[in-house]
Amino acid sequence: MLCQFSRDGDASVLADYLQNLPGFYPAGRLDKDSEGLLVLTNDGALQHRIAHPTAKMSKTYLAQVEGEISDAALQALRDGVRLKDGPTRPAQAARISTPEDLWPRVPPIRERRAIPTSWLELTISEGRNRQVRRMTAAVGFPTLRLIRRRVGPWQLDGLQPGQFRRLPISNNVK
Repeated sequence: MLCQFSRDGDASVLADYLQNLPGFYPAGRLDKDSEGLLVLTNDGALQHRIAHPTAKMSKTYLAQVEGEISDAALQALRDGVRLKDGPTRPAQAARISTPEDLWPRVPPIRERRAIPTSWLELTISEGRNRQVRRMTAAVGFPTLRLIRRRVGPWQLDGLQPGQFRRLPISNNVK
């Protein structure tokens, strides 16, 4: 699904799912090839606090990368990576085992028999366009699958694709 309301070709869009929730908008975006948590709100101030780059709200991703990610690559992510649009802030980065609670990817990622894959958990505090994908590529491990697990205090907590849950919002969200 595209994280927009206007139709662009045959891809599904937010309007397909939010017919009964007028006035709600995404706080941040996921690119077409990414999966996971999308926070929707009808509170413009909250949307700004979540999505605006100056807010520095942390976002946690699970990334399946091509190859066995090295300690040096993980340290480079932790130190901050130089991208074409400037250096990134330091990230929290850790190698993890294959998550067991994931849904099947549609379409499946490309797999090569001779090249292994590995998973990492990455938490960033900025939100540049395709940032996680660009960061992992910059350290030599292109992202094959990307799942946003957390935005600030909100987490997937077992939600499956297409599911949602309403949550009370605190004015203290930072």
